[in-house]
Amino acid sequence: MITRDRLLIDGEWRTAKSSGRIPVTSPSTGLVIGEAPDATVDEINAAAMAARRSFDEGTWRLKSVEERAEVLDAAMTLLESNLDEIGRLVTSEMGLPTSIAQVQIPGALATGRYFLDVAKKDSPSEMRNTVYGPAAVVKEPVGVVASIAPWNGPFNMAISKIVPALVAGCSVVYKPAEETPLDGFFIAEALVEAGVPAGVFNYLTGDRDTGRALVAHQEVDKVSFTGSTMAGREIATECGASFKRLTLELGGKSAAIVLDDADIATTMVGLAIGSFFNTGQVCASYSRVLVPRSRLDEIVGALVATAESFVVGNPFDPSTTMGPLVSRRHQHRVLSYIENGRSAGATVATGGAVPAGLEHGCYVQPTVFTNADNAMRIAREEIFGPVVVVLPYDTVDEAVAIANDSDYGLHGAVFTTDPQRAADVARRVRTGTFSVNSFTYNTEAPFGGVKCSGVGRDTGPEAVQAYYELKTINLTQNMEHLFA
Repeated sequence: MITRDRLLIDGEWRTAKSSGRIPVTSPSTGLVIGEAPDATVDEINAAAMAARRSFDEGTWRLKSVEERAEVLDAAMTLLESNLDEIGRLVTSEMGLPTSIAQVQIPGALATGRYFLDVAKKDSPSEMRNTVYGPAAVVKEPVGVVASIAPWNGPFNMAISKIVPALVAGCSVVYKPAEETPLDGFFIAEALVEAGVPAGVFNYLTGDRDTGRALVAHQEVDKVSFTGSTMAGREIATECGASFKRLTLELGGKSAAIVLDDADIATTMVGLAIGSFFNTGQVCASYSRVLVPRSRLDEIVGALVATAESFVVGNPFDPSTTMGPLVSRRHQHRVLSYIENGRSAGATVATGGAVPAGLEHGCYVQPTVFTNADNAMRIAREEIFGPVVVVLPYDTVDEAVAIANDSDYGLHGAVFTTDPQRAADVARRVRTGTFSVNSFTYNTEAPFGGVKCSGVGRDTGPEAVQAYYELKTINLTQNMEHLFA
């Protein structure tokens, strides 16, 4: 049992005021493995005020980018000494197979160091000679950031949110998902030990009401949120009222278009990752697979075999390739979608139930639906589980139309042996990210969506740029050297 009873506020680990605790339940066993504090309104206010004071006093933002990067790099070095323990904790919290955690955790730190390199290579100002005279366009940190993360990749999402904001010079109040609050304590402890000044980084745990209070706080200048479109819509409304800056990475219902010349082996490798990775709990997953009617039986057969090849079970077993869903509540949600698909007339080609012998955990079999159409709920709403809907088409124009007939626009793919056809389809699908013959999460390029999939970009150099405001300073001729 891992008991955390303190919150990081203004550089101090303060014993939580409330007796309320958030239980953390292992989805693989159904047992409570830990607990974390449920932050009070006073603690939320104290964290936001500490972030504001540290930002206004400039204890962090007035340091050079190189100085900030040095401290953050030291924090990641400290985290590297705890990789195994962090990995085990992530597996316990949300069921990520340990074989994947062993790759994902160090990969997150590599991404964090990439952000540091981006910031160090970037110029803090740009001189422009205009018809009105010289002007300096200066990048300044946006201010106090409320950062709220999801449960489906707790450690890597924390690094991707915290590091860009801090290296840009912002002060941060960070709240993890209530399902996965424990691993983030390692990050908070490392930042303190590495020398991040008091108030610059604050760590709060709590439920959705904690997130709401943080988003609404008057001292917050920007909100960075990853999660559901429903929650994102609520956050956007709150931020719009006070013109807070925001980055929203929300839901998806991404379509993988398999063309008639696609190589089956390449396609199945891409769909195995793209549709079923992390038990389908990925906003960018290929939950709709569009298949030419002329090859429907062949591709469905291969996809069913791919789904059935996963070893579903104990995430601590090295042979396991698919773990549980994050919680019993989420398991019931995914199963209800499967039942809805059946009721609507779709056919379960494989899966569709809780695996035998795994009733104690939050497991669902990898599931493939056929005989479906794009109007069904299973094809329109984000299920966020290992559930794929196969949709047939007759022409490429029809396939593109089906792909675009969605409220979402986060990711997508095309599988083909023809580069020209791949490029044509990639340009026509309306989405923020697109992959060819693969499922690629490229952290060195911008990732994000259009339509109801969000606002802004979370990776690439754009992730760091998202934490700057641009200030134009119109100069006299003898001032140019001061901003060079």
